[in-house]
Amino acid sequence: MATVLDGSTARRLGGLEIHRQDFPILATRRNGKPLVYLDSAATSQKPLAVLEAERQFYETANANIHRGVYHLSAEATRLYDEAREKLARYLGAEHAHEVIFTRGTTEGINLVAQSWGRANLKPGDEILLTEMEHHSNIVPWQLVAGQTGAVVKAAPVTDRGELDLDGFKKLLNGRTRVVGIGHVSNALGTINPVREVADLAHGVGAVVMVDGAQSAPHLPVDVKALGADFFACSSHKMLGPTGMGALYGRAELLDAMPPWMGGGDMIDQVTFERTTFAPLPAKFEAGTPNIAGAIGFGAAAEYIQGIGREAITAHEHTLLEYATAAVSDVPGLRVVGTADQKASVLSFVMDGIHPHDIGTILDDDNVCIRAGHHCAQPLMRRLGVPATARASFALYNTEADADALVKALHRARELFG
Repeated sequence: MATVLDGSTARRLGGLEIHRQDFPILATRRNGKPLVYLDSAATSQKPLAVLEAERQFYETANANIHRGVYHLSAEATRLYDEAREKLARYLGAEHAHEVIFTRGTTEGINLVAQSWGRANLKPGDEILLTEMEHHSNIVPWQLVAGQTGAVVKAAPVTDRGELDLDGFKKLLNGRTRVVGIGHVSNALGTINPVREVADLAHGVGAVVMVDGAQSAPHLPVDVKALGADFFACSSHKMLGPTGMGALYGRAELLDAMPPWMGGGDMIDQVTFERTTFAPLPAKFEAGTPNIAGAIGFGAAAEYIQGIGREAITAHEHTLLEYATAAVSDVPGLRVVGTADQKASVLSFVMDGIHPHDIGTILDDDNVCIRAGHHCAQPLMRRLGVPATARASFALYNTEADADALVKALHRARELFG
């Protein structure tokens, strides 16, 4: 059932509250209390359009793709290929074959590191990241650095949680072969100046790997306008199924890269002497894929585009500003990450209360937040905190959710004195 807001709130939030009714889980209650879901940076809830797309596939078109000559297989193939077209449009890719289906952002970055990285990096080359990267945009590069003799470096972050561009420029040089950067920080919500970074990186001949896990659900994304050579995102963070993602790569780069997994459907000819490989995108999609997941992912992209990404961005920005102001009244609470440009994420600490205790107390009120290092341990060390509590917003959240968060935080403060 849709949350009912007063007229002034509805105007401020642009009317998106009507879409709450599309998410069945938001109508659930626990211990008599409504669900206040504020952990969308970890995974988003799913609208009926996505649930129905997957259910309908299994009920009416379930078959393997690209192999069968019968009608059911052809229909499954059509739906799968259409999902790729939808994601290509969503990301602004020039060609659908520049979109590779993966299990998520993590697999997309690992694919680039192991395929492009192992083929192109050599001893002495440098991989330039930032201090605010998710572990998924750090560890794959450390692994390939160990395999190739390349070196990983990290550009500094300011006390406000913004990329230090001067520090980035000092580290960027002719030995830099790849720059990895998150479009939006999952731990702080900072929106990074990806286009400026990409232009600087291209100026020294480096390729740019953009972690788009947190931007694809919340911002209008155009990979060409961003200057991204590679861009990875996750279905489950943008209202789609878990275990599904997409990697965009410029066609000329993907064409030159070797496969990183071998198996069925990614081959042209196989003999015991040698194998030749299928063209894009099949070259990077060995084995039977998550067909239903891809179809659900495409449905999620359509759902978001139907609402309008500019409207979603505006809604979430208004809500983030409202929540940030509201939590300032909680004694002993300090917001972590105060960049001028932010999206969807409110991280904080409270004097005398560990973030895990905050999360546990809020759960008693059926308010769901995340507590921990958010797979960003280097960033936590840089900011001098072991962990933060993190509330993250999506299009289905309202000011009523923010009010419930603040009320629960006041209760936590009272419990700890």
